[in-house]
Amino acid sequence: MVWNDRHPVQPDASFDGGALDCGNGLLLLIRRHMDPLNSGQLLEIRSTEPSVDEELPAWCRMTGNALLSRVRLGTGRSYLVQKGGIPRPSVAGPSPTARSAPAATSIPVYKPLPPFAVMGIGSWPRPGWLLNALHEKLCSRLPENVFQQYADDAVRLAISAQERAGVDVVTDGEQRRDNYASFVASRLDNCQLIPITDLLPYVDDPDKFADELKALDVPAEQVRHPAVFGKLSRSKSITAPELERARSLTPKPVKIALPGPYLLTRTMWLDCISDKAYSQREELAKDIIAALRQEIGELLEGGAAIVQLDEPVLTEVVFGRKNAGRSFMCGALGEKGDPDSELNFAGNLIREVLAGWPRDQMAIHVCRGNWSRDESVALSGPYTPLVPLLKTLPVGIYFLEMATPRAGELKPLRELPQESRIGIGVVNQKLDSVESPEQIIAKAKGAIREFGADRVLLNPDCGFATFADNPLASAETAEAKLASIAKAARTLRANYFGG
Repeated sequence: MVWNDRHPVQPDASFDGGALDCGNGLLLLIRRHMDPLNSGQLLEIRSTEPSVDEELPAWCRMTGNALLSRVRLGTGRSYLVQKGGIPRPSVAGPSPTARSAPAATSIPVYKPLPPFAVMGIGSWPRPGWLLNALHEKLCSRLPENVFQQYADDAVRLAISAQERAGVDVVTDGEQRRDNYASFVASRLDNCQLIPITDLLPYVDDPDKFADELKALDVPAEQVRHPAVFGKLSRSKSITAPELERARSLTPKPVKIALPGPYLLTRTMWLDCISDKAYSQREELAKDIIAALRQEIGELLEGGAAIVQLDEPVLTEVVFGRKNAGRSFMCGALGEKGDPDSELNFAGNLIREVLAGWPRDQMAIHVCRGNWSRDESVALSGPYTPLVPLLKTLPVGIYFLEMATPRAGELKPLRELPQESRIGIGVVNQKLDSVESPEQIIAKAKGAIREFGADRVLLNPDCGFATFADNPLASAETAEAKLASIAKAARTLRANYFGG
């Protein structure tokens, strides 16, 4: 690109990165200043670091933005970058090169989801051979690279099933994870996965707690729990390899689910273990927040269409047993305080993780427990006590359990922000029977009356295999349920939008 005497148009925002290079903080500053901009708006980046000349164009190509112009300013330089690479008629001089439709491995420009977009929550039943490989890896009997080959094959099968079903957004099925949350322990420094049975001595009454796990239909011998043995840090990606593999297999948008900061803090804070590294759980939470923010930034730069935070333990706060100091709820052994203080703590953590990211691409998922097919052992109650918290979160999408009667009515959700979209659970992943398109349409119409047709998305109540060893549906049933949702979505689009 040639050097210009001045930029052809004025930027919408500007900042000075000084001597920072792209590997030493400049990209984070670019992201911070670009995220508030709309697609097509312009950001001026000033720099005195020569290496930015070569690295910034590569970053723009990778992220789907466009470097429109560059200008020398004494000993420094000024770069004009257009968010999303959308040409502006008013831009004079060299225009961005027209691009053909991106291949699956290129970085896509984010596009809003269509009406009644269909997708799973996250997990997908794992093949038996992958489960065997996962156990061998966890026991250090299978090399990491060999396990990854097994997992790559399983992801291909999971995505193919979702595509056959007709979803609009795919997930990788969380095939590499032993469960939806504690897998993080194997990818953070100073954290380790330990069988939950090995941690029973750390609860107040081990025998009583073991009996409670049996009563709740929890496969304790199969569930692993994270244990923190030092200061947490993220020296490698947590889920970025999942995104990269998924995007290499499909042109469809990809959603990545991450356990939320409150869930991770509750899960990782264990007396007599984590308190050797942290004096209080608030300190632990700070390092969890830092790791999650690093991960979200990498996922967005890698082309994730949606980043979803899973926070099911919020329902345990308001619907769990009164006066209970601990609970299994979704793997959380950690102590909790009274509901008001816990919700305040949780809200602060979630908002801090989400601050500054593009709202339309941020989502949160809430359910009432997904470890057993026995509905009687899961939590029950309407969203009413959670709405004050939910409506303060800077997310564009709420993925909510609603197919089960345990979730109550839709009416309390009217208070959620008008600019948000609501992913309504329209099938129950715990049931073998496949809901008909007519049944799904009936549920969707209830949501349409409350929120409007343009805000409603369609999904299962939760994942099909939250815990790897305890899937709640077969792969065949999962595909059939998604296919039924997709058929219903086509009918709804035709009825409400003419196509």
